[in-house]
Amino acid sequence: MAEIQIIGTAHVSQKSIDEVRAAIAGFKPDVVAVELDPARYAALKTGPGDSPEINEVLKRGDFTQLIVQWVLAYLQRRIGMDTGILPGAEMLAAIEEAEAQGIPVALIDRDIRITLMRFWRMMTLWEKLKIIYALVVSVIGIGGEEIDVDLFTDQDVVSAALMEFRRFSPNGAAALIDERDAYIAHKLIALKARHERVLAVAGAGHVQGISRLLAEPQALPPMGDLTAEVKSPPWKWVLGGAVIIFFGTLITAIIFSGAGLDVLLAALLYWVLINGLLSAGFTLLAGGHPLSAITAFSVSWMTSLNPLLAAGWFAAIVEAKIRKPGADDFRKIFEADSFEEMRKIPLFRVVLVAALANIGSTIGTFAYFIFIFPFLGIDPGVLIATGIGNLWNALQGVFM
Repeated sequence: MAEIQIIGTAHVSQKSIDEVRAAIAGFKPDVVAVELDPARYAALKTGPGDSPEINEVLKRGDFTQLIVQWVLAYLQRRIGMDTGILPGAEMLAAIEEAEAQGIPVALIDRDIRITLMRFWRMMTLWEKLKIIYALVVSVIGIGGEEIDVDLFTDQDVVSAALMEFRRFSPNGAAALIDERDAYIAHKLIALKARHERVLAVAGAGHVQGISRLLAEPQALPPMGDLTAEVKSPPWKWVLGGAVIIFFGTLITAIIFSGAGLDVLLAALLYWVLINGLLSAGFTLLAGGHPLSAITAFSVSWMTSLNPLLAAGWFAAIVEAKIRKPGADDFRKIFEADSFEEMRKIPLFRVVLVAALANIGSTIGTFAYFIFIFPFLGIDPGVLIATGIGNLWNALQGVFM
């Protein structure tokens, strides 16, 4: 009868490297299955590839998701540097040991791009904000108390960590842990049908989930459900539509209220200034060039009224023209020794500018609607009631 043995590892642990080599020697598998997809396998074997074309990055528009991916990789790499073990070293050890003994290697993890896409899109806005905050705190606080990475192969410790992650981000945990458990279980069942002895090398956080699904294969979701594209909720369109309605209502109310041309011009001027200054300010916070900040300032008043456009796109295009990202920037990002070093890499700077310029513009839009009436020094209830009432009377006069 075919047998599957799973080795749970910590990705930056010498102990895990030794355990993997010992398991291959002792179990003598027909195939070694590693928790890698083709892209990560290639990166381990030959190093990260060249960066994608900057136009491709800008067209994707998922700037915040890309920054989160890079920062997560950086944090894992920093832990590895502190322990002297590079992330994925135990996977590379499994591959090299298998190849030395003439044992075939199988890649059993889901494509990293699909995982990250589903991870980001499945999370609620609140979960995304918490993740971003946690990453910022982690980057700022890095280099503090030493971490015993070998604890992350202890199943009690792993279970406690996973429970905390599920409380923190249930949808994120579903994409990063549960779905990949199911995907890997599908792959192992297929390998079991062709081989007598299968050795699987996976992160310790996946061992319990994979083992449970192997014992209860009827609980496995269809493979197609695990790789399908997740459609983002239409919040961008809802928010964009709401902004247009609110702004249009405000301007219309001012025009028909008799408040005067000076109030109308002030309302329009504040719209430009609040959106522009915050978008430009966040661009500079990202380390953007002054010309990129000026671009963000110039377009944010318009992009805030059009869900199809974003101030960050325009700022990033200018930033890319100035910084000129190179073909090897992607590799440099994944080899940076510090976050400050990452920020100096042109491609990282361009994406960071795009993400923060958009955040600044969004904050500016909300700030406008919160503070516009105090700025104008008028009662919103009276203004809107008077303006809409006068508009209604005017319409009745035209159509009656």
